Amino acid sequence: MAPVGPALTGAHRVLAFDSGIGGLGIVRALRALAPELVVDYLADTAVFPYGEQDDTFLVERIVSLLRDAVARLKPQAVVVACNTASTLALDALRTACPATPFIGCVPPIRWAARVSRSGVIGLLATRATTRRPYLARLLALHAPGCTLITHAAPGLAGCAERLFRGETVTDATLHAEIQGLWAHPLSSQMDTVGLGCTHYTFVLERMKALAPADMTWLDPAHAVAQHTCTVLEALPPLRNRDAGSPADGRAWFTALPDNVPALVAHLPPFGFDTLHLWPAQPHCAPAGYNTLPPV
Repeated sequence: MAPVGPALTGAHRVLAFDSGIGGLGIVRALRALAPELVVDYLADTAVFPYGEQDDTFLVERIVSLLRDAVARLKPQAVVVACNTASTLALDALRTACPATPFIGCVPPIRWAARVSRSGVIGLLATRATTRRPYLARLLALHAPGCTLITHAAPGLAGCAERLFRGETVTDATLHAEIQGLWAHPLSSQMDTVGLGCTHYTFVLERMKALAPADMTWLDPAHAVAQHTCTVLEALPPLRNRDAGSPADGRAWFTALPDNVPALVAHLPPFGFDTLHLWPAQPHCAPAGYNTLPPV
C-alpha cells in the first residue's frame, strides 16, 4: 500500500487495542505514517496474557471493553492489535459495533509464503493462536504448497513486556522460548518466520541474534498500520464537536501493570506521556480479580 499522504490529519482518530504493550509497535508505525493522527491505546492488562485465557471469557470481555471504548472515545476505526483477540473476536466485534471499522492482526502466512524460497515457513505465536482452526484456514487459503512449523511460546510475551521496561532478559531465557521452532524434522529448511503476536516486535532483534543469520523475519506491524491509514483516508475528518473526549490520545490500562514507573518512562516515544486507568467493568472481570475503581 502507498504511504499515507497529507489528506490524513489530526482530525482523524483511531483506537489501538491489545492485552499489553504489544500493540504499541503498531502505534509506532501509525505515528510514522500519519504524525497528526490522534491515537488512543487500550491495554487489557487486568487479564494479560490473552493467549492463556478461556476463549468464551475472552470474547465476552473483548466485546464489552471495546463497545464501551468506542462509545467513550469515539474512534473512527479500531485496530485490534492482538493476534489472539483478532483470530477470536473480530466477527463478534463487527456485529456489536457495525458502524465502526475493525482492523485485525492475523498471522502473516500469506506474506511468508510469498517470500519463502524453500516453502518451509515458521510461525511464533501464543498457544491460543496456534491451536485455532483460523490458522489452518489461513494456511489452506494462502500457502497450500508450504509446510508450516508453528511454535507456541507461552513466556515470550512476558519477556517482551520486561524488555520494553528496560529490564533484563537473558539469552538463555529467550532461547528456551523459541527453540521449539528448530525441533521439527524440516526445521533446517525453514527460511522465513512470521510473528504471530504483536508483543514479539519488542524481542525481534534479540531473536534474530539467536537464530540462523540467513533467516527472514516478518513483523506485520507496518502493514497493519498502512491498512489502517487506508481505511481512515476513506472516512471524512471528524469535526471538533464529534471528537471523543479527551481531545488528545491517551494510553489506557485496565489494571496497573508491573513496574509502572519503568513503563511510563518508555511511553513517550510512542506518543504518550503517562498511563490512565480505564474505568473498571466488574461484570466482565475473571473470577478472583478485584476490579479497580473508575478513573
